[in-house]
Amino acid sequence: MPRLATRTHDFLTFHAVELFKQGQALQAAGKDIISLGIGEPDFTAPPQVVEALERAARAGLSGYSPPAGLMPLREAIAQFYHDKFGAKINPARVIVTAGASGALTLACAALVNGGGEVLMPDPSYPANSNFVLAAGGVPRLIPSSAEKRFQLSAQDVARNWTPATQGVMVASPSNPTGTSIAPDELADLLAQVRERDGFAIVDEIYLGLSYEGEARSALTLDDDVIIINSFSKYFHMTGWRLGWMIVPEDMVAPVEKIAASLQICAPTLAQHGALACFTEQAMKTFEHRREAFKQRRDYLLPEFERLGIPVPVKPDGAFYIYADISSLGMDSSTFSQRLLLEAGVAAVPGLDFGPAHGNHTMRFSYATGLDRLEEAVARIGKLLQR
Repeated sequence: MPRLATRTHDFLTFHAVELFKQGQALQAAGKDIISLGIGEPDFTAPPQVVEALERAARAGLSGYSPPAGLMPLREAIAQFYHDKFGAKINPARVIVTAGASGALTLACAALVNGGGEVLMPDPSYPANSNFVLAAGGVPRLIPSSAEKRFQLSAQDVARNWTPATQGVMVASPSNPTGTSIAPDELADLLAQVRERDGFAIVDEIYLGLSYEGEARSALTLDDDVIIINSFSKYFHMTGWRLGWMIVPEDMVAPVEKIAASLQICAPTLAQHGALACFTEQAMKTFEHRREAFKQRRDYLLPEFERLGIPVPVKPDGAFYIYADISSLGMDSSTFSQRLLLEAGVAAVPGLDFGPAHGNHTMRFSYATGLDRLEEAVARIGKLLQR
């Protein structure tokens, strides 16, 4: 057997994916499993998006696109950011990628030196650490708290920046907590990073799924941040593997050079289909579905309190509830397995998102229908009674 790179031992296991595979195996064996685990919307691409892809396929438009993506799509994304999130950007700064994962791979390849530290909050999306590791960097999880909405703060940056630190990676709204960073606090954080000549990667993949007030991009606070976004969540196109990044103008050429080798281009047919996302009819569909997610959140929050599983911070975006199970007398891995095997409910143990709160927290996704959420609550209640 070939000798593996040492980084393979450092990569974090993505428990949400392992749980998904376990749940699928149970379903194949005939057990009904309600998934509150993986962050995949139960909605799929609207008909006009599917039809646009089909037209492109019939027209033979399945060849390579430029490494940075089809220019009409880059222009549509730039206009979307202007209209919905208040950021005026040159379309040339938009680079279409193979999902947000492709964008994070390119961002880390372009920015992270060997041994360079990247600060991020604990809890965080576990794959973020792996993107840094893959680039030869060192992810540093900084424990956060409910008082800070489980986000990284300007004070955290100031206290934890070392000579080895190169930048920060944050998400607003966040996976797993569904919490956003308030604009003034994000501005302070970005100022601390800029003062130290570092980079800031801001994941806005859930920005379209914001429920409280007007969503604004970090680009309205600092034009030099690196933005990550995707067609997977707000646009409900997970398997299409299409995302984008918005970078400062002087980063475009280097990132495009790296993209030409690492991904050649994002899936071209998916790009043609995605152009239809920005039609008036499709945008109405996405907004209607956003309201459906909000309705699910508003149903679940009081139900979790009733079950004795408090939610320390009300999520204001995404489709996750980050709950405290301290009172249940078991750790998150044990509770996750009991939920799956005894109640037929898949939910992710907090250990997936960092050690600071991992043993006593759980992430529940409400990216499934309200009827199934109601059944899940009933099953959890019965398990807790036992």
